[in-house]
Amino acid sequence: MSVHGNSLTVRRYLTFATGLVECLCFAGAVFGWASLVFVLKTEGYFSSLCVNTTAVNATQVLDCSGQDEQFSLVFTIASFMNNFLTLPSGFLFDQFGTTVARLFGTFLYTMGTLMVAFSTAALSNLLFPAISLLAAGGILFLMTNMQVGNLFGSRRSTIITLYNGAFDSSSALFLVIKLLHEAGVSLRSSLIFLSSCSVIHLLRTFFLLPRDHIPYPLPDDYTYGITCGKSKSLISANGNSPKTKEEMILNKDVPVKQEKSFRECLMSRLFVWHTVWLSVMQLRHYLFIGTLNPMLQRLTAGEPSLVSQYINAFAITQLCGVFCAPWNGLIIDRLKGKPRAEGESEQEVDLRATVLSLFLTVLQCVLFSVCAATPYLPLQYLTYILQVINRSFLYGGNAAFLSVAFPSCHFGKLYGLVMALSAVFSLLQYPFFALVNGPLGGDPLYVNIGLTLLSLLAFIHPLSVFLHCRSLASQRAINASS
Repeated sequence: MSVHGNSLTVRRYLTFATGLVECLCFAGAVFGWASLVFVLKTEGYFSSLCVNTTAVNATQVLDCSGQDEQFSLVFTIASFMNNFLTLPSGFLFDQFGTTVARLFGTFLYTMGTLMVAFSTAALSNLLFPAISLLAAGGILFLMTNMQVGNLFGSRRSTIITLYNGAFDSSSALFLVIKLLHEAGVSLRSSLIFLSSCSVIHLLRTFFLLPRDHIPYPLPDDYTYGITCGKSKSLISANGNSPKTKEEMILNKDVPVKQEKSFRECLMSRLFVWHTVWLSVMQLRHYLFIGTLNPMLQRLTAGEPSLVSQYINAFAITQLCGVFCAPWNGLIIDRLKGKPRAEGESEQEVDLRATVLSLFLTVLQCVLFSVCAATPYLPLQYLTYILQVINRSFLYGGNAAFLSVAFPSCHFGKLYGLVMALSAVFSLLQYPFFALVNGPLGGDPLYVNIGLTLLSLLAFIHPLSVFLHCRSLASQRAINASS
């Protein structure tokens, strides 16, 4: 291998490694909300909403359900923004390329960390825009990093799911901040340091990522980064002309004559049921994370040290997301490697390979939901394990499915749209939380049972994909016999 080839290989692995660190340490921090809430409560955020009430035995107790509801609202809005803004972010990424998208994401993320750093108990409402900006910036980091899978060919699905797992594991960032806070480091100092880490994002943007997109399939001697000319990053060694933007999206190329229009993709059963599949399971996860703190308060009878112990355990399990997610990609990549049937296209093979992944994801969600609905404190350790595995499979499987089921030129828009639609559906978490705190008297049992039953609806999606693949196979058989 030439010196130039060695340099390209080193750069690609460095891009992969630093992207993994970026997703692992920053991108999905907002989902460590339970750890941050513990710190914010200690600092007195929204404490004015706690009121003295008289208990059944005539003793005075402090009722902080209003405070919990306000924290839940902050997370509801932030998680909504995390997904809904994926739609304009997808258009921004498709239209203007990696550099513009990452600069905008870095700006949002830095503003969010600074706003949390300079918020106080008296300025508790500053959390609403701050956490939303953190979420929106983080999703742009993930979106611009997923294309790195294109640099590694046959391992593409594994890398996409690995990055999504790292995104989930980054929720442990707020656990680190919580532990530092307990050790005497102020919340402001931790967040200011986090803001200064934006320099890392800028260096990666200019030195280790392309200005536009990483194409797939990858041209020979493809190069990128600030040291390479713009034309050099887009032209292969054999002198072929630059690929169009449509050819450089995360998806695999599909022949022009077989491409569906964006409208046809939206109206297809595959897209509709995939949106339902993602939405119902995402709602289950969001409600679990948003109500974890008050749920633990109830199961531990308000014992602060026990609540802290279980929150730490939850945050630590989130670190395992980066180890769980690649299994989903490995399942897909392994099934894709099976021999094709006669006349079967590569896209059909890829689509058939996702069926097992989609089914396993729903099965995990149902098991996780059953455990979460069981009011037995020690069982929550198992709940945490199932939750992190399922989240890793859910988001990695979402990106992997869209990358093989639809034409490449629509990937960014479809990825953004399915996340935006699921975000609208996730707004149901707030009325569910209000229902638990109000008419249900703080007991989430019936809501948890309802959400478990709702999760069963997601089984329709893998069944739909399986029947679609069978239909394509039958059509091939008819064509072959005629």
